[in-house]
Amino acid sequence: MKFTKMHGCGNDYIYVYTGDQEVADRSGIAIKLSDRHFGIGGDGVIFINPSDEADFEMEMYNADGSRGKMCGNGIRCVAKFVYDNGLTDLNPVKIVSCGSVKTLYLNVKDGEVDTVRVDMGEPILKAEDIPADPSHTVEGADDEGRLINVTYNVNGKDEKMTAVSMGNPHAVIFVDDTDGLELDKIGPAYEHHTVFKEGVNTEFIKVLDKSHLKMRVWERGSGETLACGTGACASLVAAVLTGRSERKAVLHLRGGDLVIEWNETDGHIYMTGPARTVFTGEVKV
Repeated sequence: MKFTKMHGCGNDYIYVYTGDQEVADRSGIAIKLSDRHFGIGGDGVIFINPSDEADFEMEMYNADGSRGKMCGNGIRCVAKFVYDNGLTDLNPVKIVSCGSVKTLYLNVKDGEVDTVRVDMGEPILKAEDIPADPSHTVEGADDEGRLINVTYNVNGKDEKMTAVSMGNPHAVIFVDDTDGLELDKIGPAYEHHTVFKEGVNTEFIKVLDKSHLKMRVWERGSGETLACGTGACASLVAAVLTGRSERKAVLHLRGGDLVIEWNETDGHIYMTGPARTVFTGEVKV
């Protein structure tokens, strides 16, 4: 099977184009190839499929084989893959994942995609649509059904959390220090908390100033990753809703920076960041 290793801010995936090769047991392949000791190594596997809904389809699997609905860093790399490999000359390009079509604007340098600006659509804030269960928080949902700066208990400790979906669920927690967090120890308790019926990605955010946020993330199905594009989007939304940030900010992730804007006119989130190719190869599956 032909593949390409790519990353966006260190959030690395194995990319497989299925337009010219058949691939069965995609969940099993994701588990096998994502292993950093016995496989290729990555946060998961993303299959790039032909599509009738958009120009291409992104079919994403986490490292544990579970299906992911959306990946902000991953979808930028899909755009780079299809453009750099001559599969399209469209700009912008439309990519669908789990029924949600995103529009991606390509910044091309010397014939290759350097950075990508993605229209991520509107954030989802109603608890029932995230999905999240307000009965497992102290305050419950507000009058609009949102979980904004609510208290919930994790490992016997009360935390303030804001719940946001960007096509996948996020719990955003603001902290005084991100560097000292032992995410490998505390991450699973957040990921599998009873508030979130389908698991959750958890972002830990330190506010540097109104336009700069520092972030670490524990992703469901993958553990700590160097970056999470949808998590950066969710974090900006939570920061704006709690009065901590302007509507446009730089998110400093462990693998690099993303520029996130919550546009006041259309209500959409726009994410701009790099996409990089690491290497290509073939593997027996």
